[in-house]
Amino acid sequence: MTLAQRLLLSASLLVATTAAGHAAPKVVASIKPVHSLVAAVMQGVGEPALIVEGAGSPHTYSLKPSQAKALQEADLIFWIGHELEAFLEKPVETIGANAKAVELIDAHGLIKLPFREGGPFEAHDHGEDEGHADAGHDHAHDHAKEHAKDDHKHDHAHDHKHDHAHSHDHAHSHAHTHDHGHKHETAKAAGHDHAHDHGHAHGAFDAHVWLDPENAKAMVSEIAEALAEADPDNAATYEANAASTIARLEALHADIDARLAPVRGKGFIVFHDAYQYFEKRFDISASGSITVSPEVMPGAERITEIKGRIAELGATCVFSEPQFEPKLIQVVTEGTPARAGVLDPLGAGLADGPDLYFGLIDGLATSIQECLGGAS
Repeated sequence: MTLAQRLLLSASLLVATTAAGHAAPKVVASIKPVHSLVAAVMQGVGEPALIVEGAGSPHTYSLKPSQAKALQEADLIFWIGHELEAFLEKPVETIGANAKAVELIDAHGLIKLPFREGGPFEAHDHGEDEGHADAGHDHAHDHAKEHAKDDHKHDHAHDHKHDHAHSHDHAHSHAHTHDHGHKHETAKAAGHDHAHDHGHAHGAFDAHVWLDPENAKAMVSEIAEALAEADPDNAATYEANAASTIARLEALHADIDARLAPVRGKGFIVFHDAYQYFEKRFDISASGSITVSPEVMPGAERITEIKGRIAELGATCVFSEPQFEPKLIQVVTEGTPARAGVLDPLGAGLADGPDLYFGLIDGLATSIQECLGGAS
């Protein structure tokens, strides 16, 4: 490389550095959908690190040394919250103590739905499911009262082995408060009761909030606000990226709404009840779930009951998930006219990056559209 070329390269790097203002903040995101939305807002400035890679479960995941180092050096940590990524509670509190932790489940304007209970969405604690018999589950508790108290025992959705039920007081303070007036809470907030009850005790609301594109818009706004606050020199870029991402989400919403119109009213059954945000947004409805606790496989009685439910409701499809054994779906659908499909709520098979979220939602729609549309 000639001296002139070196000088030109140095000048180019100087201009790029000046345009960016300064080094991008170090950002960590928990699960792939969150990482995708953060990456979309950060385009042109930097890239976030991802914790739960591939098809990993957000609760049984073990931090790698490089990921612990990323948390230690982070300026910002974006996660859904203790309701979902329980394994991150202690690391966020300790390893990532110097970072600002943003719990997106508390994003301003986010729509939260209570858990569905009873009937086809019940766990059925009457002996057929090993592991449920001694769980001490009380499925008669009142969600409305729980929600009014903001005292949560949360369903940790994709956790095969997780056994925490969290009683959480949302009145105590968080390390940071946003201008829109709500407080976020860290894992070390007082009143966080780590009761070792059965893993899927239900709480006030369902944590699968990202499966509604309207909630994704609220999350994008929250992400952009936190990034702009941490890195004001690049605030204009974050705001512009957020605006373009929200426009993409609106287009995605309209496209999927039209695509799912022909299959509305057709029944289907899901592996576990994780999709009501998607269902309500696009006016489709699952007829039931195989189990509300992904870490506990249903027994023979429950399987017989699900088969009866398929017949009773004329369910045309039963959907599994990439993390779970497909043989179970074969057992449940055997002898019924129902077809089998796969729903991937975390984007396990998709490449990380700003486009993953769009591929995830599109993939859910495609799986439902193809399975329901091809079944009579």
